[in-house]
Amino acid sequence: MQTWKQLYRTVATRGQHLPCKLHGATVLSVRTYADKAPIDADVTVVGSGPGGYVAAIKAAQLGFKTVCVEKNVTLGGTCLNVGCIPSKALLNNSYLYHLAHGKDFESRGIEIQGISLNLEKMMAQKSGAVKALTGGIAHLFKQNKVTHVNGFGTITGKNQVTAKTVDGGEQVINTKNILIATGSEVTPFPGIEIDEDIVVSSTGALSLKKVPEELIVIGAGVIGVELGSVWQRLGSKVTAVEFLGHVGGMGIDMEISKNFQRILQKQGMKFKLGTKVMGATKRPDGKIDVAVEAAAGGKNETLTCDVLLVCIGRRPYTQNLGLESVGIELDNRGRIPINNRFQTKVPSIYAIGDVVAGPMLAHKAEDEGIICVEGMAGGAIHIDYNCVPSVIYTHPEVAWVGKNEEQLKEEGVPYKIGKFPFAANSRAKTNADTDGLVKILSHKDTDRMLGAHILGSGAGEMINEAALAMEYGASCEDVARVCHAHPTVSEAFREANLAASFGKAINF
Repeated sequence: MQTWKQLYRTVATRGQHLPCKLHGATVLSVRTYADKAPIDADVTVVGSGPGGYVAAIKAAQLGFKTVCVEKNVTLGGTCLNVGCIPSKALLNNSYLYHLAHGKDFESRGIEIQGISLNLEKMMAQKSGAVKALTGGIAHLFKQNKVTHVNGFGTITGKNQVTAKTVDGGEQVINTKNILIATGSEVTPFPGIEIDEDIVVSSTGALSLKKVPEELIVIGAGVIGVELGSVWQRLGSKVTAVEFLGHVGGMGIDMEISKNFQRILQKQGMKFKLGTKVMGATKRPDGKIDVAVEAAAGGKNETLTCDVLLVCIGRRPYTQNLGLESVGIELDNRGRIPINNRFQTKVPSIYAIGDVVAGPMLAHKAEDEGIICVEGMAGGAIHIDYNCVPSVIYTHPEVAWVGKNEEQLKEEGVPYKIGKFPFAANSRAKTNADTDGLVKILSHKDTDRMLGAHILGSGAGEMINEAALAMEYGASCEDVARVCHAHPTVSEAFREANLAASFGKAINF
């Protein structure tokens, strides 16, 4: 008769699972992912960012047996962990510090002595928000019966995903449909190595241990001006170097961009536009020399900083997904080609979000995820990318949806412009927060709203009214005739529509 030890060795050798307690004898479980039976699913989502987790929940709600594979320990992808969410926490808290530490509170009759920055506690508040939201997704998965597999998902067949875990084990998922929602990663700058200490990407910039005396930002797009604003408010001297001739990145209206740049400069940020970075060198004293020159050519200049932030954009994350094993080829920008149903060349494999064409925005990915799985269930597929808004969460915020003035000129579309400054808005005046304006573009012949561009406090909230109006094909008169509560800053949106439709606002 075998002893318990002999029995254990026999079973372990066969790679089977032995219960942790066996008639009072304690043994070690030897089961890994490698021993697990394959999972059968209707939909398997690879990636749990805003597009992936939303798609997984929607698929489950539609009755699909759904699995979501995520390589990181926490759910939520870049956005929740090292992107949209932590950056907004720091933007909000740094703004409050700026108000209290600067002259703003004093001008309002609020006099405080001994204001100081506790950066560690500020970072802890950010981390707490991230933890709560990522944990919230895990709860939603349980609530909606989405199976969460923690591992690196690779497509191993047109109806199969294999998740590899850190311990080297595997979980095979046999699935009717595969949805790729792996998002994007930071685009590296050739010749500059990120160490996330003094040469940082957006990820490192969210977790600096101290406020740098001087910060240089490569790129004055959305991420560059947001993170630049955070550290400028907390005490850094910030210089943003941008290859393009404007701030705010692609899609921003040039009139708005110029006004935005002027406000940021007034706050203390410096810009070197039309300038390219040639390289960066770490000095023995710990500082960094950054070589720059005019984009059109010219003499070199060297800038010095304590921390260098590289944020020149993001690129699709498609490495080691096994696409080549099923014959899926990437386009010339590293994206996955899809049809209007989000299907790749393999009908059972779909893709959404940052890995496909279009703006790299969390809310765009969310919409695509929902529409994609609705299509799997036989529903209609429709998304109007012209109605996807963009927001820069500085102060003041910048938000836009639809066409900008430069695009309408290029396309030869006849248009009218309606503007209204927040300086003429009663709520903005009472808040002593009057920077910016609303700019509305409408079709000259039909009055249909073609674009809305807002620079001002709360622009990111206001832009949703414009997105709704454009989604329904509203005219500027339609918006102008909607009663808006008084006093609110959104009255400026109504006034700009009045100006676009009737040629004149009421209060300006």
